[in-house]
Amino acid sequence: MTIEYHVAKNGSDNGKGTENDPFLTINKAASVAVAGDDVIVHEGVYREWVKPSYGGLSKYRRITYRAADGEKAVIKGSEQINNWEKVNGTVWKAVVSNDLFGEYNPFKEEVFGDWVVYNPGRHLGDVYLNGMSFYEVETFEQLKEPKTKLEVLDHWTKTIVPVHNKEQTKYVWFAEVDNESTTIYANFHETNPNEELVEINVRKACFYPEQTGIDYITVKGFEMAQAATPWTPPTADQPGLIGPHWSKGWIIEENVIHDAKCSAISIGKEISTGHNYRSIRKDKPGYQYQLESVFSAMEIGWSKERIGSHIIRNNTIYDCGQNAVVGHLGCVFSEIYNNHIYNIALKREFFGHEIGGIKLHAAIDVQIRNNRIHDCSLGTWLDWQTQGTIISGNLFYRNNRDLFVEVSSGPYIVDNNILTADYALDNHAQGGAYINNLIRGKMIQRKMLDRATPYHVPHSTKLAGFAPVYGGDDRYYNNIFIGDDYIQTTGLETSIPSEITNDYIGTVHYNGYTTSLEEYIEKVDQEGGDHRTFHSIEQPVYINKNAYFNGAEPFDQENENIVRDDFNPNIKIIEEGYEVFLSIELPEDFETLLGGIQSTTTLGRTLIVDAEFENPDGSELIVDKDILGTDREEMTVLGPISNLRAGKNYIKVW
Repeated sequence: MTIEYHVAKNGSDNGKGTENDPFLTINKAASVAVAGDDVIVHEGVYREWVKPSYGGLSKYRRITYRAADGEKAVIKGSEQINNWEKVNGTVWKAVVSNDLFGEYNPFKEEVFGDWVVYNPGRHLGDVYLNGMSFYEVETFEQLKEPKTKLEVLDHWTKTIVPVHNKEQTKYVWFAEVDNESTTIYANFHETNPNEELVEINVRKACFYPEQTGIDYITVKGFEMAQAATPWTPPTADQPGLIGPHWSKGWIIEENVIHDAKCSAISIGKEISTGHNYRSIRKDKPGYQYQLESVFSAMEIGWSKERIGSHIIRNNTIYDCGQNAVVGHLGCVFSEIYNNHIYNIALKREFFGHEIGGIKLHAAIDVQIRNNRIHDCSLGTWLDWQTQGTIISGNLFYRNNRDLFVEVSSGPYIVDNNILTADYALDNHAQGGAYINNLIRGKMIQRKMLDRATPYHVPHSTKLAGFAPVYGGDDRYYNNIFIGDDYIQTTGLETSIPSEITNDYIGTVHYNGYTTSLEEYIEKVDQEGGDHRTFHSIEQPVYINKNAYFNGAEPFDQENENIVRDDFNPNIKIIEEGYEVFLSIELPEDFETLLGGIQSTTTLGRTLIVDAEFENPDGSELIVDKDILGTDREEMTVLGPISNLRAGKNYIKVW
């Protein structure tokens, strides 16, 4: 029997939870709702950490939490503070009892964990003025004359870049914590904080079960914000502002999620499989502990039957310090689509090697498609065990980097995407198929011979072996590559730094690689020996029917292509309200080279994993639709849009 529970700001937790006698808190409903029940939350701000006690029983008998139709329900990890006292000038202070925080005081907890590279004493706390996040300074003295950091070093591209919001950098805070209280100082400039909405984050999460195994929950239609989420590397517990906490079958949809100190949506691992041992014990590499976490996860039931298969769709996620979506191991078999992700890790208060709009480890059979990802430190980063993964139809722009695939052996598919960052693609993997993409910007291709990583029985978490990344075993068909001029984007026109222009754009990285399995085997056999031989013989690559413009360079063994060194397509990404358009010019002979539809049959098997490019359910994969969902003809123009034509094109892409 399905029960409908209601929550409203005029309710009481001693009520019945009916529409006429609603509960006051979402947590009260979460303590009684069971499989098949609906929790409807009415308009208002709910300052609580929702911790569901029960899960659903299947994807058909789930528990649904949703905002009431046409009503704005907001869940915040923050509390309002209105007891500010002026210290001097424009600096104010508020003294808060530590009882407000309980055992987790974000103004005491530092950003800490494996692969944190830069943190000059930053904490998990934050101050918000009418929703605007402040910057933490390192000393009380800096409150009076804050250092307005108009430009900072981007750790990835090693270039100086502007901060996300220049005006915002003058709003700063500093905190002192003792046994009884927390004193927060903040520079509000011309604003009286007692007359405005001033909040501080208090709770670690907004919607996250404390227990694991709380399956089949839907969270729909909320605004969720201002949680003191910790740093979430793949070797630690990975709590997010919202997430399933090592469970199965969640749906997170149609929410607006913002201002997570680190990560917004987590579909990652839990604490028993390792928790920052590299940083705490300092006795072994993080790489080693990460390997151990895979085996530990298998011991506690890491399998398709128990973990993953989440759906994250139609959300807007922005202004987070580390990730919009993060996950290791717990993300398997999930779908992430139609999300708008922006302003991720642009405050640059801290930095580490786990930052990205989407950052996943072990993204086995994960589908990342039709997302709009822009203004991020790194758009999407797939690290370790990228197998059966599909990255399709995504729009990347104004990121410092767009896409990074690292230490994985495939098979994985990157098709019908638009990548336009000055630094567009890092390929530190093997066994990838890049089909019908538009890639404008620097591309890096590297071997990784010092970190053997796991690969799996297809469509399973079962381990099949380990391998370093020898490089190659990649496919590039029907792509458009655009070289080293600059991208013009509404509101942003930046020349590519010289160190970027010296890197390759195109498929020239693969010059010297073999072009068939037979050629590869022959060379290995002639060389003799064993594992070191495979380090030096280049794996085969399969590259044909690509277009190269404005200095982009082709693989020297590519048989059919279009190369126009002196042709600049003048590519622009143009935002008009909620819509986004691609403007691009193409040469007169663009339509003379057509590419065929690629599929499981044409792509062949990957070398190391010995597995085909398939759909997650094992059926044949056919790349027969473009980024707009339009069916392709048997032979079609190159690039992600099937109706591109010679001359000027202006096409809505979002």
